[in-house]
Amino acid sequence: MDRGGCQLSGGGGMITLEDLESVSEEQLSDSPEEEQEEQEQQGRLLQYWRDVARGHQVEVPTDMAEPIHQITTNNEGVHTREQVPYTLITRKEKCGEVVFEKRHYEKAHWACITVHEDTYEQSICYGFMKIMRYICQQNSAGSYLGMTIPIVTVVRTDEMHTTLSRAVTVAYYLPPRHQSEPPRPHDPEIAIEQWPAAIIYTRPFTGTTNELTIIHEISSLAEALERPAVCVSDSFIVAGYTNPAAAHRQNKIWFLERP
Repeated sequence: MDRGGCQLSGGGGMITLEDLESVSEEQLSDSPEEEQEEQEQQGRLLQYWRDVARGHQVEVPTDMAEPIHQITTNNEGVHTREQVPYTLITRKEKCGEVVFEKRHYEKAHWACITVHEDTYEQSICYGFMKIMRYICQQNSAGSYLGMTIPIVTVVRTDEMHTTLSRAVTVAYYLPPRHQSEPPRPHDPEIAIEQWPAAIIYTRPFTGTTNELTIIHEISSLAEALERPAVCVSDSFIVAGYTNPAAAHRQNKIWFLERP
């Protein structure tokens, strides 16, 4: 499968929407020609993020120029990330830290793509680049849809929870204004799915998300739950809330309660 120009090696990071949104107006105004044509501006932004991406071991393809431009300049550079809504049912804490939360999520539409690359890191990078294009450009509304958090990845494991499957699903929650009529993706690999209402058990963790850390966090949440058998046991969700390249990025592992 084509990786959309996204390349990773070892346990590297990926270029993200948060990276793109962090470009300030001051950074963009360094050029003495303030009134450049849109195409020139896109080229400058693309080169800027190619330079940034090298540090993440990622190659940004040329066709990302338009999505990068849209997300940087949309709403005059002001972006509000909308949280996926939920109702807190219970929370267990120990020594002032959250051990886990039990939440209720309403049914909702998500844009999803399932990728089968050699590693988890490659799969989330490839999938996220596709989702980014859908959010920023390649949709039937022809407009920037708006960013929501978390971006989630659904992972599958073997029976003993020691190995991740190559099949990784990257999913983006449609903002509330698009829930009733989700814009159709131009990319046939992206599907709009209505996920049913669900009870989720969630535990926070910081740092990198790779195959080893995910297996560890699955084990940690299973140990924290009084009745882990009530949850689905062969697929789990990794929810990312901050830039995956950050040193102390914020994530959560989600378990889905059986219907």
